[in-house]
Amino acid sequence: MTVADELQTTIEQMVQPGKGILAADESLPTIAMRFAPIRTESTGESRRAYRTLLFTAPGIEDYISGVIEFEETLAQTTDEGTPLSGVLAQRGIVPGIKVDQGKGPLALSPGDFITDGLDGLAERLQQFKKQGARFAKWREVYAITQDNPTVLGISANAEMLARYAAACQAQGIVPIVEPEVLMDGDHSQARCAEVTEAVQKEIFYALHRHHVVLEHMILKPNMVLPGKAHPVRASAEEIAAMTLRVFKRTVPAAVPGINFLSGGLNPEEATANLNAINAGFPHAPWQLSFSYGRALQQPVLQAWGGKPENVARAQQVFLKRARLNGAAQRGEYLPSMESSD
Repeated sequence: MTVADELQTTIEQMVQPGKGILAADESLPTIAMRFAPIRTESTGESRRAYRTLLFTAPGIEDYISGVIEFEETLAQTTDEGTPLSGVLAQRGIVPGIKVDQGKGPLALSPGDFITDGLDGLAERLQQFKKQGARFAKWREVYAITQDNPTVLGISANAEMLARYAAACQAQGIVPIVEPEVLMDGDHSQARCAEVTEAVQKEIFYALHRHHVVLEHMILKPNMVLPGKAHPVRASAEEIAAMTLRVFKRTVPAAVPGINFLSGGLNPEEATANLNAINAGFPHAPWQLSFSYGRALQQPVLQAWGGKPENVARAQQVFLKRARLNGAAQRGEYLPSMESSD
């Protein structure tokens, strides 16, 4: 099988109607914050137990096509000794891996960020592939202020994403390109649209320069919505309309899938927004789906509470959340579904 065939096979398995991606790639500090409200200490064993709960939940393969893992998880196993990535693969769910190494300030560009991790990336990708990973994810972050992101910040981040994506495809690994325009701040929806459009345009210019094959990548962007501190909230329909306007202007039709991040939205908001996007553009050239972390996991963590006796109930909660987002991917979600078992 050629590298191109390998990439195409992975894309076809990941981009399926009614399915999306679970982001379970929380770093150690982030998952510690997730565990704190349920009074569970973040240890290697507690993280293994929780991710085992997620990956073995009955029925999720009907709604989840891929899982983004944290590097630690690739080496962990179930109680029976089966690698967690192997559990996913056996169920037809594609294992993936977060390969960026976190953000920091962009030098001489106050307010802008840049993500680290390109050094040694090819070698790390080879190792991750041996451990079962077939796709990867890299996140760049854009804060909105009066002055940010700057032209330099936008171009530098686009270059990083393109170099990462090219490195992945060279190794036969599908890249998920994640540019996240943050919700933090009091900016308007129009300002978010302006920044998101500029970010997306620069990213696709950079991907073209680096010979990235668009048919063999997935875009994981933010939805276009007002900042969390903005006095006026937008409806799901308003968010869908503005998001689709920006993406029709910026994302080539060759890209097979756009899997939105939830970016601080609560589970119900994330599902309702995705549904409105699909209902508003049923014949989009891309599959419009989800790649949610907290919006899929928050209710699961609350149901689990770190207790083994709650695993079955927590798995039912996870299956329901996955099922509702699968319906939203088809534009078939109704708020009344939230109250059903």
